[in-house]
Amino acid sequence: MDKSDIHKLTGSQAVPAKNHFLAWDREYAHLKWGGPAPVRDIQAHLLPGSRVLDAGSGNGRYLGELARRYDAIGIDISLTALNGSRTQLARSGRFAEHLGASISDLPFKACTFDGILCYGVLQHLFKEERESAVEEFRHILREGGPVFFEAFGCEDMRCGGETSIPFEERTFARQNGIIYHYFTREEVRALFKEFEVIGLEDIIKEKTFRGETYKRHLVRGIFRKP
Repeated sequence: MDKSDIHKLTGSQAVPAKNHFLAWDREYAHLKWGGPAPVRDIQAHLLPGSRVLDAGSGNGRYLGELARRYDAIGIDISLTALNGSRTQLARSGRFAEHLGASISDLPFKACTFDGILCYGVLQHLFKEERESAVEEFRHILREGGPVFFEAFGCEDMRCGGETSIPFEERTFARQNGIIYHYFTREEVRALFKEFEVIGLEDIIKEKTFRGETYKRHLVRGIFRKP
C-alpha cells in the first residue's frame, strides 16, 4: 500500500460501530495529552527507516517517537484521537500517516510492515476481537517481523468491577463504556501461539498511598513472525 492508498482509506475505511469502540471518541474528547512515551525497547530490534505500525495509536504518544526513526503509521478506532495525534506531531515537526480503522480488520496487504507496536490496546477488546487482531498482525508482518505487546495483568489493583456483556473471564465494563481485560502471561502466550516468543514477562510494581499498598501489573512481550 502506497501513501496515496492510505489517504484514500483514511476517509472511507468502514469500522464496526460497536459500543465499546464508539466509547473511545467520547474518552478522547476530554483526555489530556500525557506527553511522549519512550520506544527504546523497539530500537534494539528494528533498524532506522523500518516500516512500523502503531496499532491503536491513540493521541500519538508512541507514534511521535516512532516517527523520529521509522516510517511510521498510526491506526486507531477513534477519529478524535487521530486528530489530536496529528496536531501533536505537527507541533513537534514530525510526520506519520494516520488511519481510522479497527485493528481487528486491518486494511493492509500481506507482508507490509517490518514491526508492529501494540501497547495498551488488546486489553480493551473481547476475546474474538483480540484473536482477530493478532491474526491480522501475522498477515501484515514481513517474515521475522516483531510485535511489541503490552497490556494489563490479572494481578493489577484495578482488576475487577462490573462484568462485561457478553461475559468473559477477567473482563469488565467501565461506566465510560470501555472494556478492560486483564491478562495472565499464559493467556498472552496462547494468543500469540503462531509467533516465536522473543521475550515475555510480568512487570509488577507496588505503590503505597495513605498507608495502603497497591499493585500495578503489566504483561509485556515481544513476538516474532516465523
